[in-house]
Amino acid sequence: MGNTCFGAKALLDGLGIEYVVPPQNSKASLEIGSQYSPEDICLPYKLMLGNYIQSIEKGADTIMLTGSIGPCRFGEYCELQINLLKKLGYNVDFIVIDYPGAIGKDEFLRRISKLTSHSKKSKLQQLKALHNAYKVIKLVDELDSKAHMLAGYAKNPRECRNLLERCKSQLLECTCTESMIELLKNYHDAIGSLEVDKTREPLKIAIIGEIYSIIEPYCNLYIENKLMDYGVSSHRTLTPTWWVKDAMLSPIKLNSIAIRKASMEYLPLYIGGHGRECIGEAVLAEKEGFDGVIQIFPMGCMPEIVAKSILPSISRDKNLPIMTLVVDEMTGEAGYVTRIEAFIDLLERRRKDVLSRC
Repeated sequence: MGNTCFGAKALLDGLGIEYVVPPQNSKASLEIGSQYSPEDICLPYKLMLGNYIQSIEKGADTIMLTGSIGPCRFGEYCELQINLLKKLGYNVDFIVIDYPGAIGKDEFLRRISKLTSHSKKSKLQQLKALHNAYKVIKLVDELDSKAHMLAGYAKNPRECRNLLERCKSQLLECTCTESMIELLKNYHDAIGSLEVDKTREPLKIAIIGEIYSIIEPYCNLYIENKLMDYGVSSHRTLTPTWWVKDAMLSPIKLNSIAIRKASMEYLPLYIGGHGRECIGEAVLAEKEGFDGVIQIFPMGCMPEIVAKSILPSISRDKNLPIMTLVVDEMTGEAGYVTRIEAFIDLLERRRKDVLSRC
């Protein structure tokens, strides 16, 4: 799931626990997952199942994943996948990291200890490993955000994409958390030294929707890379760092305050998944001066289908173009790219119309 592998790698390196990083999502991952998954289950489920089986074949005996309690199928993933893997003859253990507010502090700590009990590090070293893992994921998410926004101003937008790809490739080769942090700091310096044209006023697009679909590049057909290549600045609020903060602050109701306030007019309640966040982000995008919004979600995702039905009202009220892209294993890249390019053309024409009237 996008950058989450770097945080997990940093944590397990710090704890001294052996691990397998699944291969990057690909057609092979999807084919494996689709072969054994229920036909009408969503795309993230199929990709994750493909990840599991590829990792088990490389020697993994335990699967660590985040959980969700609420009206969304993601909350049932672990139970469905545990039963399915057993039927396929794979004997693996699951560690599900869920919101402390949902499962209780004691249960949350029990699940964490299930992981840390295999570490020979002291408690102090384990806490340091957790802190460094958070630092890694925060740095890589911030680098992503900088590159996606800077692409619209860079004299050569492709440099932003190349820099990100080099960094992430090298991160997986690092042998300790400290070297990952040092590498990321160097790349932050490198991106700050890219040539930019401050006179440019690039299009700015906000990416919203179901968290897996917008964080995992293969799932959204590398939309952020495509936008960088087009010289468009983009922003995505939902990141692994955001998820960690939201999870930690949710028990005291201090999570995502700006998003919750922004969503109140259109969707004042949580409906599962990240449907409410989707609505709040769309409202904030208009306030923050974005030219347009792209919602992405997997076919059959109930919370995002509800959000999709509300977005036209926001688009009309805020005079903000919003496009929805629904993805599954049958999504064709040619049609997908055509829609993105047409949306960019629409935003450019709107801007020219506004300028001509001024």
